[in-house]
Formats: sequence, structure tokens, C-alpha cells
Amino acid sequence: MNILFFLTPKSDIAYIFENETLRQTLEKIEHRKFSCIPILNPDGKYVGTISEGDLLWGMKNLNITDMKAAEEVPVMAISRRATYKPVHVDCDMEDLLDRAINQNFVPVIDDQDHFIGIVTRKEIIKYCYKEMKKNA
Repeated sequence: MNILFFLTPKSDIAYIFENETLRQTLEKIEHRKFSCIPILNPDGKYVGTISEGDLLWGMKNLNITDMKAAEEVPVMAISRRATYKPVHVDCDMEDLLDRAINQNFVPVIDDQDHFIGIVTRKEIIKYCYKEMKKNA
């Protein structure tokens, strides 16, 4: 099965660029209500993922207590606990499932490593549930 069937395109999700600040990242996560979001470089290539927990611990460790101070901190100065590993758009379902077991979402990149979107664990589970119901 083609993983594009499950893809939420880049245009429909929140992401940040690696040159953004902690404040910009906090505001984007708050506005979109996501618990973690992808980080891209200025060319649109996937760099990693940052979570609410990463931001919280980063603020604690850097002693950031207000939004004014968060404006001065580059988001890349925040340590990340885990980087969600991406899959290529032409990967097989086994590779996608292997990543989805340990990640809430799987970043998807094209042949030139440009970020094109994500596949959420929720979409995979919904598909599997529908298939199970069909075969029951």
C-alpha cells in the first residue's frame, strides 16, 4: 500500500524553522494545540521534532521565566529528547509501521529529503480498524 494514502500534507500541519525562537515555537504549539511539531531548515528539509516537554525542560534549564526572554533564545538551543525518524515517500508499509510503533507521527520526506508531511499513528490505527471490521 502507498503511504501517501495516510499522509497529512505539510500545508495542513504546524511546523517551525530551525532559525525561529523559543517564543515563536511556543506560540505556534499553543495556537495549533499540538504536543510536538517538526523542525525544518530554511530549504524545507526535515531537521527533527520538538515537543512540549522539550520546551518545558529547556525553559527550566535555561531559567526562562517570561516570554520576553524566550524571544532571545533560538529554538535549536533547546535540547530534544527524541528525534522522530522520517521515512521516504516510497517506503513500504513495514517501515512505516516500525516507526509508528514508537512515534506519535512519522515525518515523510521526498527523494531530495524535503519534508512533505506526516503520517499519524491515529490514521494507521483507523485504517487497520476498518480493515479488521471488513474481514470480521
